[in-house]
Amino acid sequence: MSSIKDVAAAAGVSVATVSRVLNDHPSVSADARSRVLAAVEALGYRPNAVARSLRTDQTRTLGLVISDVLNPYFTLLARSVEEEARALGYSVIIGNADERPELQDHHVRTLLDRRIDGLLVSPTCGGSPLMLDAAKAGTPMVFVDRWIAGVDVPVVRADGRAAVHALVAHLHALGHRRLAIIAGPAATTTGSERVEAFREALGEYGLPLPDAYIGQGDFQADSGRRATERFLDLAEPPEVVFAADNLMALGALDAVRDRGLRVPDDIALAAFDDIPWFVHTDPPVTAIAQPTRELGRAAVRALVDRIEGRPPESVTLPARLVVRRSCGEPASAQAPAAQPSPMQRSMP
Repeated sequence: MSSIKDVAAAAGVSVATVSRVLNDHPSVSADARSRVLAAVEALGYRPNAVARSLRTDQTRTLGLVISDVLNPYFTLLARSVEEEARALGYSVIIGNADERPELQDHHVRTLLDRRIDGLLVSPTCGGSPLMLDAAKAGTPMVFVDRWIAGVDVPVVRADGRAAVHALVAHLHALGHRRLAIIAGPAATTTGSERVEAFREALGEYGLPLPDAYIGQGDFQADSGRRATERFLDLAEPPEVVFAADNLMALGALDAVRDRGLRVPDDIALAAFDDIPWFVHTDPPVTAIAQPTRELGRAAVRALVDRIEGRPPESVTLPARLVVRRSCGEPASAQAPAAQPSPMQRSMP
């Protein structure tokens, strides 16, 4: 019986290229695809996943542990991971940590027990002895979106610093000076990084970030609501609330509306992590968009490189600011004031 190596030799390509052709991956050239398919037909090659697993001690299965499956950002990330893995000939088992470190480690332990070939993790906290031990043991692993300091594995993430600076520049141009942030957990890299970027951007305009204008959230909607309620109870409430996560932004929007206030007339709102819903709110929400699909695909490719013996690389992609109407509009974009009609001008 012919093997995948036989097909690769007959087609004059690598085994990885044969795998991509068999799984209909779009990155293969038309010429290579034609030669591989011809070799498959000539040799009568038929892949057998069970036999392949027994021969190579591989299951062609990846594990993915995400922080919160109900968060639209992570839902889209999981989908892109599954699509890219399938194209490369791998299946994916997903575990939802629900932003709980103990549940995260439970999923990691379970996935490792099931002999997955590699692990993708978006960590819920700043430290995990289990993942440190797994990395030291040589388990193929990649961190996506978030990472754990001191664990030497590739990281695939978005850099939102420039987008946060662009947001603050936009808010300053609109005349806003009192800016508050609902931060994510400080134990997560994204939680601390976004606050730091926000503080730096404010400093460029000589604007302070008082402690009263920092709300502590947990990347869940209820924490966004609670933080915004505290902002609104201040003697001098902020003019803008920047939520460092989409779910906290939705909670903030609920709190504003519960007080009978209007966005952006009474208070402006912006968010990190753009989601499809934001274009349907009234007004649509200004947000920082991460390249979520690209991150998922890049994470899978880095992990498969590690599994298949190629040197993996960390990947950092830029986030971008998407300006909508939730923070107000520049004066030049506002409708001109109504002019009196000729008849009105002639009246005494």
